Order: sequence, then C-alpha cells, then structure tokens
Amino acid sequence: MVASFVAGVVTMYIWIMRRVMARMQDRYGPNRYGPFGVLQAVADPMKLLFKEDIIPAKADQILHPLAPVIVLAGSLMVWAVIPWGPGIAITDLPVALLYIIAWGGLPTLGFLLAGWASYNKYALIGGMRAAAQFVSYEIPGVLAVLTPVLLAGTMSLQGIVQRQAEIGWFILYFPVGPLAFVLFVISGLAEANQTPFDLVEAESELTAGYHVEYSGIRWGLFQLAEYANVFALSTVGATLFLGGWLAPPLPGLDLIPPYVWTFGKAAAIMFVFVWVRSTLPRFRYDQLMQFAWKGLLPVALLNLGLAAVGMALLPGVLAR
Repeated sequence: MVASFVAGVVTMYIWIMRRVMARMQDRYGPNRYGPFGVLQAVADPMKLLFKEDIIPAKADQILHPLAPVIVLAGSLMVWAVIPWGPGIAITDLPVALLYIIAWGGLPTLGFLLAGWASYNKYALIGGMRAAAQFVSYEIPGVLAVLTPVLLAGTMSLQGIVQRQAEIGWFILYFPVGPLAFVLFVISGLAEANQTPFDLVEAESELTAGYHVEYSGIRWGLFQLAEYANVFALSTVGATLFLGGWLAPPLPGLDLIPPYVWTFGKAAAIMFVFVWVRSTLPRFRYDQLMQFAWKGLLPVALLNLGLAAVGMALLPGVLAR
C-alpha cells in the first residue's frame, strides 16, 4: 500500500515538475497525452514496463539486478514512521528520526553496488561519487535535524509535532530554526541527487552515472527511488520545521483535515526542489565537496551550538 501511494505521488510529481520547469524555461512541457499532458505521467511508466531489461554479459548477474531493489527499499522503509496526522502513521517509534537516518543511508549501498556490478567505468565513478556525496552531506543534514530534536526533547516525529503545537513551529525560532531548515533543504537536495548536486549521474561527464547499464523496469526503479526520496525528505522537513499536520493559527483553518496540511507543506518544499532544479547550474565536483565540508558543516555546528546555548541561557524563549 505504501509503495502504491508513493508511486502515485511520484508519478504526479514528475508531471508537475516537467510542467513547472517548462514554464520557467519558456516551454510548454508535456502537452500531447490528455488534458495538459497529464496522461504523460501514465504513459512513461507503461513504456518502461514493456522495455527490454538487459543485464550486460560482464556484469555481476546477482548484484546488478539486486542494486535497484536495495535503493528502492531504503526509500520506502522510511515511510513506516512518517506521520500524516495524530496517530496516522504505520508506527510511532521513540527514535523515529534515528530510524529514518539509518534507512536513508541504505540507497548509498545500492548506488555503490550498481556502479561496481555494472562493469562500467562511468557507472563505477558514479557509484563512488554517490557514496562520497552522501557521507559529506549527511553530516550537516543530521546536525540540522538535531535542532528540532533539541527544542522538542524527543526523536519521535509525532512528539516533535505535538511539541510544536505547544510552543510554535520550529522554523519561527530565529535564527536557529530558519537556518536549520535551510541546511536541511540543501543537504536534502544533495542526498536526493537533485540539481545542482546531481554529480553522480552528470550526463556531460558520466553519461548516466551508476545506472548507465540499466534499462526498462530496473532503470525505472532507480527513478522511483530518487523521487520517493524527494517526497520523503519534503514530508520529514514539513514535520520537523513546519508543524507537520498543524494548521496555521487562523480561524477556520483547523477544520481542514490534518493530512491535507502535511501533504500541502510537503508539496511546498517539493516545489522548492523544482525551483532550484530549474534555475541553478551543476557544481563542479571539487566545489561540491568544499561546500559541504567548508561551508555547511561549520554553519551546522554553529547553529546547533547556538540552539543549545539558547536553551540553557534563555529557556523562556527557546524552550517554553
């Protein structure tokens, strides 16, 4: 059920992304199949289902087909703890955020396996880039999510939302909240291999990176996992910083179902991903690494330290 829901959202997201990017670039985008090209989102997956699935003769016959399954599994397992409303989640773990971080690292293993098992130099370089990029940006990303954990005093996602219901959305806690949110979004762009951090599959350098030797449904699994990561990161960001299912404190808005607010906030963050993808050029690889280690990491450490000091010295402001 989770896989079907995520696949449906990803399908529509890809269509919306293509339409929005086209308008930003003064193009029309998909407009042939159905009203405004909406059926293009159905035609593309159907085409992948009927394409030939080829495994190169020199590729590892076990690990090559297994790699996209590992990547997709890591992208889907995180949904077990993401809440859509009060009690609306598969399970509520006391360490839900730690669970997400752990499963979120599994796709990196799949990227490495795909690169190594394909017996292709471009795929191998793409897999190695994926591992280095994930490790580099996972550190500031984790430091960013520790700020709401510090403010809420829990790693349970539902507990974090309930705490925001008491003291306000964490993104409003200037300066630590907005800065942590920006760090989270930037790290999420890198971990989801989105522009300007799509170095692992840079067409001009690596042809297609780690999935250059994949076709048909297995290539489609990589794409599904990539955009499922975007959806998951957006939903987690909405939960940690934007109050999750909480409505803004205006009359009548609390009548809207909580899952609508969660989805709407996640969609807003996903639009930011599309906006960035449409406007920014790709980094060079040395710039990518320097930005993580010399830029994001010091800022993330400083922001977390500021949040800790603020809670100790100004408990009435940061931890009411």
